[in-house]
Amino acid sequence: MSTVILLSLALMCLALCLAFVRLFKGPSLPDRVVALELFSSILVGTIGLVAIATDVASLLDVAIVMALMAFMAAIGFARFLERGGPRDD
Repeated sequence: MSTVILLSLALMCLALCLAFVRLFKGPSLPDRVVALELFSSILVGTIGLVAIATDVASLLDVAIVMALMAFMAAIGFARFLERGGPRDD
């Protein structure tokens, strides 16, 4: 089981790095918003994986709070983009 957990953590770290690159390199603001949502989702999965690996149940509460905050941030960004996004005046 420890091999599977280590492999999963390594793949999630790689996914976090790739999402981080897309967050800064994204050609437009909606691409960056999607990358930020992906980044937070991978982070929630990583916290859940660490909770499984360490048998600390309170980390699942942290993962739930992170997921709710990421959802609220996505809603906020979507409303911002729907109302016109950044202006150049």
